Amino acid sequence: MNSILKREFQPKVSVFGRRSISAVTALETQSVFSEEHPEFSFQEPCKSSFKLLSETKILHARFLRAQSSVKNFSAVKSLLDGYYRCSRMDYALKLFDRMTVPYPFCWNLIISGCNRALLFRESWEYFCRMHKSGVCMDGFTYGGILSACEALESVICGEQVYGLVMKNGFFSNGYVRSGMIDLFVKSCRFDDALKVFYDFQCCNVVCCNAIISGAIKSRKHRNALDIFIQMCRESLIPNGVTFSSVLKACAAAKEFEMGKMVQVWATKCGCENDVFVQTALVDMYAKGGFLNEAVKVFAEKPGHSVVSWTAMINGFVQSGDYVSALQLFVEMRQKGVEINDFTISSVLTACAKSAMSTVASQIHSWIFKAGFYQDSLVQISLINTYSKIGAYDLFEMVFSEAEDLQHLGLWANMISACSLSQSPSKAIILFQRMFHEGVKPDEVCCSSVLGIINCLNLGRQIHCYALKFGIIGDMILSSSLFTMYSNCFSLLEAYTIFKLIECKDNVSWASMISGFAHHGRPDESIRLFREMLSEKTMPDEMTLNAVLSACSSLLSLRTGKEIHGFAFRSRTDEFGNEGSGSALVHMYAKCGDLVSARRLFLIMPHKDKFSCSSLIAGYSQRGYIGESIQVFKEILTNDLPVDSFTVSSMLSSVPPLTQSGIGLQLHSQSIKCGLDSDASVGSSLAMMYSKCGSIDQCCRAFEQIRCPDLFSWTAMISSYAQHGKGAEALMIFELMRKSEIAPDSKTFTSLLSACSHSGLVQEGYFFLKSMKEDYGIEPSNRHYACMVDILGRSGRLEEAERFINEMPIEPDALVWKTLLASCNVHGEARLGQLATGKISESEPFEAGSCVSLSNIRAGVGQWEEVLKLRSTMRGKGVEKEPGWSYF
Repeated sequence: MNSILKREFQPKVSVFGRRSISAVTALETQSVFSEEHPEFSFQEPCKSSFKLLSETKILHARFLRAQSSVKNFSAVKSLLDGYYRCSRMDYALKLFDRMTVPYPFCWNLIISGCNRALLFRESWEYFCRMHKSGVCMDGFTYGGILSACEALESVICGEQVYGLVMKNGFFSNGYVRSGMIDLFVKSCRFDDALKVFYDFQCCNVVCCNAIISGAIKSRKHRNALDIFIQMCRESLIPNGVTFSSVLKACAAAKEFEMGKMVQVWATKCGCENDVFVQTALVDMYAKGGFLNEAVKVFAEKPGHSVVSWTAMINGFVQSGDYVSALQLFVEMRQKGVEINDFTISSVLTACAKSAMSTVASQIHSWIFKAGFYQDSLVQISLINTYSKIGAYDLFEMVFSEAEDLQHLGLWANMISACSLSQSPSKAIILFQRMFHEGVKPDEVCCSSVLGIINCLNLGRQIHCYALKFGIIGDMILSSSLFTMYSNCFSLLEAYTIFKLIECKDNVSWASMISGFAHHGRPDESIRLFREMLSEKTMPDEMTLNAVLSACSSLLSLRTGKEIHGFAFRSRTDEFGNEGSGSALVHMYAKCGDLVSARRLFLIMPHKDKFSCSSLIAGYSQRGYIGESIQVFKEILTNDLPVDSFTVSSMLSSVPPLTQSGIGLQLHSQSIKCGLDSDASVGSSLAMMYSKCGSIDQCCRAFEQIRCPDLFSWTAMISSYAQHGKGAEALMIFELMRKSEIAPDSKTFTSLLSACSHSGLVQEGYFFLKSMKEDYGIEPSNRHYACMVDILGRSGRLEEAERFINEMPIEPDALVWKTLLASCNVHGEARLGQLATGKISESEPFEAGSCVSLSNIRAGVGQWEEVLKLRSTMRGKGVEKEPGWSYF
């Protein structure tokens, strides 16, 4: 090593170099160093940055001794260029600031150097100084500062530079225009980028490459292909960058025939051996399923680089041929091809299946032996692979053994892995640990955490952090934020975030539309869908499913048909698509158009659980029990999937009078299919046996549930309440609370009903208070009516009256009807008269309350009042509908 260093530092001065020594150097005293002129010395590509920096410092010292460094053009250029190439802009900036009147080229060098050193703010500051100094700017100046504006994501600064470009006549400069295009693309303003491109006649391949690349980044793949066609018509010769970008667009737009033509054109232009073109070709053919073509492209080019091998492995992985990907990796090792971290990442992706866990462990061992284990990208891939195959202990081990804990990707993927493993608490702990390790979470980390939390306070803290550090503009983070607010039932904040997203994609629209639909605002969902269409955004399957769900909630058949027609016209929905077909069946069934629902169900080539259960539920809700049973029989006969949703819908559709026979058959079928342990099926079975009066069978059905959910616990509490077993209902609630399942409004309704049927007055008061203080659930009139019923059944009618008068909300007719029923039982005429008057204010033609009051007065012998009341009823036209029954 020492001999190499000595040989490297021996002076090598050519004759031409000696003759070109500047006058400044000639004036110096005799030096022990005899070397060539710095301008030629710095242009040697083989010199290391360390050696170059040493030589630049030595030269700088000589110029300082000669006191001419800031005056001599050649000296300044050499020094600035040397510091620039060493990426030591601190020295370059000090030298530049000492110059009284900097040369014009120095400004360009400083701006370019700051960009290279990622000092983009300093680049902007020096550009402003240059503008104030009145120095003439050229295309390199504008191009360099536009690159800085792009890195800073500052559209305002970019538009100011754009104005100067127009004013000073540099708009035709391809370097400047491509910089402006890149800035607009990065700021999600592709339309403005197109305007810049078309404002001047295109005659530059650089501009075409910039707009094509921008179109691909903006997912405007058709635009990219159109621009390429226009470029060819104008006789512009594409280069390797152009072809690789266009091939990516062909793959994304699924224009594989055009991709083949681009391949022929690339061959004619002599770009067939370009590494990036080859990689793009392999990638395009692999994504299109043309693996034979991909292999052919790969095999035709001898002497492949690691990039080509990695692209081919990626192609096999994308097509699902993981065995071939691994075989190619083995062949790559046998041929001694250099393997990098990207290759290993692709191979580990092929192992991300539970059946490949053994192979993943073997590759993990090889990674350790080959010295790649501490590579951050490799560790990220290992974490992803182990999380997908369910080896949670192993991905935690990889993370714990990582040395570079400052790598954001490690934290982001670890948090994401914890999210996939249903460990939200671990993900949150990791997120908090990042701050202790001095690592600032980026938008990916924040998005992963926001996707799994249901805590509004924690979500707001992360939101504030994102605002503070300026990462709120990221589309993925914004989508995660409004999804979090939607999950936390804070739709107003979710919609506020949604409106701030500049580039809304289909995921954003679908999430917001679905959020409104699932939280009782289906009208807003439809309004938002129309707004989406007005912005020329084409909805996908996810968005259509969300808005069809809103139509189902509103029972708006007309709007649902309009959306169906739109989907058919735009070819968004082919009926072979399971998701959209099922959503349409559900919409028609829910809105009562069972003929259309049945017709769609029959023409669906792939029927899923959702479509089957939707049709069964539609028939049962409108009393067509025979038809729902017939559909279920067809499902069994045609070997269609029978799952928990279908069985639950069927159990709910069977009327109580026939449940004893059909219900037992359905129970047997669920056991046969292994569905009796499912929460929804078990809950439906428990409710069925409860309605049939068999509380013991109800308990057995509940005990078979593997993981009871909120609906299961509530169904069991309600069953005990209906059978007058209040103590058992409270015991079930205590078990539910210990299982860390939070009750909802319906759970407390069942609890209060249980207290009512068992005369548990104090317990009723306790639960009414607890639901607001402990769980944040605001009691509704239904809950207050249950409390009035508890007091009424216990004979505390005056206390019930006081309770109603002290209610924080206005009591509705249900509350007064409950009090009236208790007055009827206890013969309380005064309160009965009061309750009847309150009921008649909101429901003037309601006959039941008048009849109840008449019965109360008759019970206490007030026959004259009875006659007056019936006369009043006849005068108002209130008639009691006679009761009827049939067998």
